[in-house]
Amino acid sequence: MLVDPNQHDTFVLRQRIRLVINQYEFALPEDEATPFCFVEQARFKFKEDIRFYTDDSKATELLRIKARQRFDPRATYDITGADGSKIGEIKKVFGASLLRSTYEISSPAMTVRAQEQNLAIALFRRLVGFLPYVGNYADWLPIPYNFEFLHDGEAIGLNKRRFGKLRDIYDIDFSGDPERRFDRRLVLAAAVGMDALQAR
Repeated sequence: MLVDPNQHDTFVLRQRIRLVINQYEFALPEDEATPFCFVEQARFKFKEDIRFYTDDSKATELLRIKARQRFDPRATYDITGADGSKIGEIKKVFGASLLRSTYEISSPAMTVRAQEQNLAIALFRRLVGFLPYVGNYADWLPIPYNFEFLHDGEAIGLNKRRFGKLRDIYDIDFSGDPERRFDRRLVLAAAVGMDALQAR
């Protein structure tokens, strides 16, 4: 099924359960059983390389996230289209991320800040990670991992993790941007990036 993300405001992101590689799929909420995009993180790369395809045959590439540099807590990731042209970039905001994970997603049209929605939960999640024995399993605990997307201080989108699921499932809603000023391809890239780049 060919879907133009820029014609939609809501998406569902599912992580496939794989031991050695991150894989994801996107669907529309009205038809969750029919993915329109398959995502895979390249193996054994010194720089992050995440590719988006129309399906898991990987015959047609849609997008790519590529790190500019490696092993950098302030790393910037370029997002390019199928033809290699740059759509935008994702940058981790290092200082703010010490308290709650924060990213800037930029396009030629606008810059959006994505941050964990609840500061108290973000701090609790970090604290759990330091607990002996528990820390190794922190990602398996049912702690909310929700992001809000802000433009000029106004919330335009939400990426919310479903509670109580073995694999990560996110409901993404950009109804707060009805004019679709923010490229929905960047929405998809950011949703995957914020999961994969957190090593979740």
